[in-house]
Amino acid sequence: MEKKKEQQKSKKWIWVAAAAVAVLIIAVIVLVAAGSSDKSYPQMEEPKDSEEVAVMHTSMGDLTLRFFPDIAPKAVENFTTHARDGYYDGLTFHRVIADFMIQGGDPKGDGTGGESIWGGTFAYEISDQLYHFRGALAMAHSSLPNSNGSQFYIVQGSEIDSSLASQMQAAKFPQKAISYYQQVGGTPHLDGGYTVFGQLIDGFDTLESICSVQTDGSDKPLQSITIDSFEFTTYKEWKNR
Repeated sequence: MEKKKEQQKSKKWIWVAAAAVAVLIIAVIVLVAAGSSDKSYPQMEEPKDSEEVAVMHTSMGDLTLRFFPDIAPKAVENFTTHARDGYYDGLTFHRVIADFMIQGGDPKGDGTGGESIWGGTFAYEISDQLYHFRGALAMAHSSLPNSNGSQFYIVQGSEIDSSLASQMQAAKFPQKAISYYQQVGGTPHLDGGYTVFGQLIDGFDTLESICSVQTDGSDKPLQSITIDSFEFTTYKEWKNR
């Protein structure tokens, strides 16, 4: 047990170190946003009453998600179509890393499978309006270009300390984005490299519970954590339950 804790602690610091290096060289999309203090950050805004939300029912509780089709239309269409068609039903969160993220959407359950609704893969949709704040919903991909398929992840992330915040400032992150990261945490080293297309609005306790499970050396949970089904509704209907 102590060995497992040490491995998790070591892994966490490996990711922190990676973040510290990566924020200094991340994509131009973030640099373009520099100085835009009045830029909208829809992840931090309350959804409109008519906005569609999806409740992902899992074996460990519900995760309620909103989407940004105006910013990442293909990723939203791909995910919601798969969800409605039952593609994700019964699949597992095959990769869980505490203080980082939970990943699912692979029919093979090992990180090597899945495809888009169009067959194969599709292009990235990276925006300077959507960031890897805690709760961000994003597309996982391989090392190949434009390799979005069916796999996705939800960010748990960690706190942003003053040292990392300073490095983000040096990398020209917008100050408003840094402030949000400091408020809620996240994984800024992923910005510019992955398609964020949604945001968790409820079920953070479920996210924390999933992130707390024991995993093996490949970050696969020792207990099966399944996606059972999806329920789509409007934000107004959901919040009035």
